[in-house]
Amino acid sequence: MDFMKWLNSLDELLYEVISWLIFYPVTLGRTLLHPIAMMGYADRQLALPQEQQYGAALSPPLFLALTLSIAHLGATALGETDQLVANRHGLSNLIDDDASALAFRLLIFSIFPLLMSLHFVWRRRLPLDRNSLRLPFYAQCYPAAIFALGLSFGTMAISLKSAGAQSAGAAIIVLAILFYLLVEARWFAVQFRTGLVRGAATASAALIEGATILVGAGLLLGT
Repeated sequence: MDFMKWLNSLDELLYEVISWLIFYPVTLGRTLLHPIAMMGYADRQLALPQEQQYGAALSPPLFLALTLSIAHLGATALGETDQLVANRHGLSNLIDDDASALAFRLLIFSIFPLLMSLHFVWRRRLPLDRNSLRLPFYAQCYPAAIFALGLSFGTMAISLKSAGAQSAGAAIIVLAILFYLLVEARWFAVQFRTGLVRGAATASAALIEGATILVGAGLLLGT
């Protein structure tokens, strides 16, 4: 009986993983083209029973995690040495393999959705608890994944020796930041029924806070 349960679990796991080949590009395309709609989709899905959620796309945290994994695989394919693993200064000694480096990057890039969610909760004057943060955090993971992908691929291109690749990398990073900032500005403007300028101010504040934490983490790691 236990063996049959194990087989059923294996069936479900295999289907779940292989379905990512379809639903990752679907989720990526929808998030790139319709980010605000995807954030609304995330909100609606959390209102459904758990077994009915995210039938037409990847869940936001999973999408963010897979995006960072793909970026990491891309860097590895280009022959890049992961600086978090190679560096032996500061707290980098705690990161000694690809798995721990990937987990650290997921934690760092999750800071941005968290900060955006905190600003949402504060502006709405909601009680700060796990439930009030969950809804905006899930929605925020969709655009954060695109932001992380742009920064990762841009950084990869800059690390190449070609001047053209370095210019392209810088352009990708700028576009990723602009995309993220514009999406967040629109989202805050819609959520609070304010103008785009006020939405951009809130988004910029959260983005600067996240960048500060990112720089601080880099200093602690000695990178």
